[in-house]
Amino acid sequence: MVLEFTKYQGLGNDFILLDNRQQGEPLVTAEQAVILCDRHFGIGADGVIFALPGTDGSDYTMRIYNSDGSEPEMCGNGIRCMARFLDQLEGGNPEGKTYAIHTLAGTIRPRLEAKNQVRVDMGEPILMASDIPTTLADAAGKSINQTLEVASKSWTVTCVSMGNPHCITFVDDVTAIPLATIGSDFETHSAFPQKINTEFIEVVRPDYIKMRVWERGAGITLACGTGACASVVAGVLTGNCDRRCTVELPGGCLEIEWSEADNHIYMTGPAEISFQGSTIL
Repeated sequence: MVLEFTKYQGLGNDFILLDNRQQGEPLVTAEQAVILCDRHFGIGADGVIFALPGTDGSDYTMRIYNSDGSEPEMCGNGIRCMARFLDQLEGGNPEGKTYAIHTLAGTIRPRLEAKNQVRVDMGEPILMASDIPTTLADAAGKSINQTLEVASKSWTVTCVSMGNPHCITFVDDVTAIPLATIGSDFETHSAFPQKINTEFIEVVRPDYIKMRVWERGAGITLACGTGACASVVAGVLTGNCDRRCTVELPGGCLEIEWSEADNHIYMTGPAEISFQGSTIL
């Protein structure tokens, strides 16, 4: 099987994009996606994204396999890359073009902007503990400034879902966090029935934070769009951040706004093509 692909990256969070518009199921299996994502024996990526036909009135459907073969509900950097990929497939659209993309986290609406930027309406954050899900708070309560024991240390964490689950903790220095050592301990902690993405946040100013992330199913990545959104929400809830905030990640910066007008999170950041090619499976 010869597979045509396009490689995109959003702040270094990189994906293999596949034109899957002719059928409703992914062109490759989760096991094949693991091979494609391998950086030594495959193309190399944090995940494989499939652009499928739309459902429930949407323009397209996005599905994604992480580099470990698991399937997340959504991916913030990934959906910006998919918007640019759709623009490429359609032959180029004007600035302001908006797509309605069906995901496992609901319908997400990215809008094409100038200079490879994409602004995404990420919808409303989910704060109820049972919906995140986490057992750190009562099912109908919010998990804000809860204590979590990880790696023989007590961490103060706040949990937010952007359609996928996030655990956010504020630290004095993100560079001092032994992410490679403790990231998987957070991900697989028993307090998170569906595992968790974990963000470590250093507040530079209320409108500027630094973030490092351990992504569920992918490990350390250079950026996480849903994580940046969840972190700003957690920052507002804990009094650490403004509603408009720049989030600096190892791969670059995202602009995040938690709107008081409609309670939606808006994320703006780049998505750029890396290369195109074909491979044999």
